[in-house]
Amino acid sequence: MHVQVNGEQRTVAAGSTVAGLLKELDIRPDRVAVELNLSILDRSEFDGRNLQEGDRIEIISFIGGGQGA
Repeated sequence: MHVQVNGEQRTVAAGSTVAGLLKELDIRPDRVAVELNLSILDRSEFDGRNLQEGDRIEIISFIGGGQGA
C-alpha cells in the first residue's frame, strides 16, 4: 500500500505499524516525534498503530544542542 512519509510517497506492506516503519527506516523511536494524519502520536501507540492506504506520516527528529552557560 502507499503512504506519504515526510512528503515522499513510499510503499509499505499491508499491516505495517508505525513502529515497523521506523524500524524499516532505521530510525530510533525514542529520538523522534511522529505525526499521523495531522495527529501527534504518543510513543506508546507506535507498536499498535497500523498504517492505512493514503496515510500521511511526518517524522520529526530531536536534535540536541544549545548554548552553554
